Amino acid sequence: MATISENIQQLHERIERACLQASRPVHSVTLLAVTKTFGPLDVRQAFEAGEHRFGENYVQEAVDKIDALADLRDRLEWHMIGPLQSNKTRVVAERFDWVHSVDRLKIAQRLSDQRPASLPPLNVCLQVNISGEDTKSGLSAEELPEVARQVAALPRLRLRGLMAIPEPAATLDEQRVPHRALAALRDAIAREYSLTLDTLSMGMSADMEAAILEGATMVRVGSAIFGSRPRPGG
Repeated sequence: MATISENIQQLHERIERACLQASRPVHSVTLLAVTKTFGPLDVRQAFEAGEHRFGENYVQEAVDKIDALADLRDRLEWHMIGPLQSNKTRVVAERFDWVHSVDRLKIAQRLSDQRPASLPPLNVCLQVNISGEDTKSGLSAEELPEVARQVAALPRLRLRGLMAIPEPAATLDEQRVPHRALAALRDAIAREYSLTLDTLSMGMSADMEAAILEGATMVRVGSAIFGSRPRPGG
């Protein structure tokens, strides 16, 4: 069984190959290690292998890890990538560096209001339901521009770009379609409102290459680094 360090090395090689295929600089794509259901020891091993950006889906699980790894806090970057409820915005505003899953103006307003003045503005991405799935969170393409305009004006946030979790597709060409659409939305909004949007958070283990070919700047990968996720209670 490969170690976390070996898995990370293999992922960086995949990223490099995809960047070369897309004629992009390798450093233009960042790996976000998704640590949902994996413990502080796994995070520490990934850090020792060179990673310092970690994504979490559940607020309390993340806070427990942040506390357990307090000695590394200045060297780790914590990203909230899961759905965010209104009653959890304060702790996220206080404890995280990024939020990828802002899907309502209300959530953004609460994060801005609750971000401590002693911290830098909170980096945020707007989540887009790029495949139009009924079961997925995210803004529609139609409502995105106005929400982006308002979020960009909030004082304690920095709007960095867009995030999506496209519907699974079987082939590389099919996978590229929603990622291409998200990139086009990002570019259109940036032009319309004269915004600097440098982030496309898209692509996971199965569709990472497709996302990079269409301009992803951050890919979110968990099981390909840490292995199969532990079962609840087991």
